[in-house]
Amino acid sequence: MADPSSGLGRHAVFAAVLAAAGLPIYIHAPKFYVDTYGVTLAQLSVALFLLRLVDVVQDPLLGRLSAMTRHRRTAMAWGAGGLMAVSMVGLFAVPPLLPPVWWFALTLAGLFSGFSFLTICFYAQGVAKAAAMGDGHVRLAAWRETGALSGVCLAAALPALLAVTGAPFALYAGLFVLAAALALWLMRPEWTARGDAPAGGLREVLSDRVARRLLLIALANATPVAVTSTLFLFFVEDRLQAPAAAGPLLLLFFLSAAAAAPLWGRAARRWGARQTLMAAMGLAMATFAWALTLGAGDVAAFAAICVASGAAVGADLTLLPAIFARRLERVSPGAADGFGLWSFVNKITLALAAIALFPALDTAGFVSGAENDDAALAALTWAYAGLPLGLKALALALLGALGRSIDEETTDA
Repeated sequence: MADPSSGLGRHAVFAAVLAAAGLPIYIHAPKFYVDTYGVTLAQLSVALFLLRLVDVVQDPLLGRLSAMTRHRRTAMAWGAGGLMAVSMVGLFAVPPLLPPVWWFALTLAGLFSGFSFLTICFYAQGVAKAAAMGDGHVRLAAWRETGALSGVCLAAALPALLAVTGAPFALYAGLFVLAAALALWLMRPEWTARGDAPAGGLREVLSDRVARRLLLIALANATPVAVTSTLFLFFVEDRLQAPAAAGPLLLLFFLSAAAAAPLWGRAARRWGARQTLMAAMGLAMATFAWALTLGAGDVAAFAAICVASGAAVGADLTLLPAIFARRLERVSPGAADGFGLWSFVNKITLALAAIALFPALDTAGFVSGAENDDAALAALTWAYAGLPLGLKALALALLGALGRSIDEETTDA
């Protein structure tokens, strides 16, 4: 009989490819369309906001679709992967066939949809995989998130590495198509090893007190990441006065998260996922408190913060989904609906951060790239570090209040 854990490498590779597709959604595509096609920032802001709303709203529906089509998951995965590949090529390698902002919106909509559907299927499939391993949720999550974070690091660096070719993003799209085909082919045995578990539904998830509490914790815990991700470049460029350091610091953050993820998994298997995650939350709070003290030129201190906060994010990405997946295995075996909700909760934080933060900073008089007074810079600092500190404290309190009743569910072999 095959070892149920033999497919962990396949999960890591697939996660890396998914992450490499996700990064252009947030970082590469907007700048590419500004620089190449002259799309204005105002146009991009409206397009991205509307696309984000559609993406957030459709996630529960995609979760339902994933559950309904679970017996045809291989075909559905290839279809979603094909949609992503076509959208990526259209986004970066094909001159716009419509006005550029409309072409940007159309191709990103396809990329969003394929990415979201595959992510939901992938995480739902992980529940069955972990069960076959004998309750291996944390172990699987460590492989999966280490792969994802490695993919993010590669995707962040690849356009710069390909710049000498003169067409870095077109080559990026072509390499993504090849990588996606390889990852989908490698995942074939995983899609078919489902078992005959019945599909769960939203009602089963939302009627369970622990699942509802975990979704609330996910909301409180993901919002600090959304806030710091949204304001990272502004904090480095305007508070630290170190724009040239922004790229290396961001890469340092992701590398730290990738390196720490498997270590958090080992700690969770020894001491329990809840206790380990609470320790990581405490580490994150310490980094936010330290960031409150920084000023112009404190690049070395912020580099240390990037290492520590990246390590803490590695725990967030690994352990909290593992705890939620373990609960879903009990209350909603089909899992896809539950991960549609999980994806919704995590994505809504990005939309909320964008809606709330920029108007607040504008009211405080902050102007990116300009000479800001002390009050404006203080507003930026408290938005970047003070708000996440309070939200992380709330998430820690909620997780602590969940109590020892889930501990036996979250200590994986």
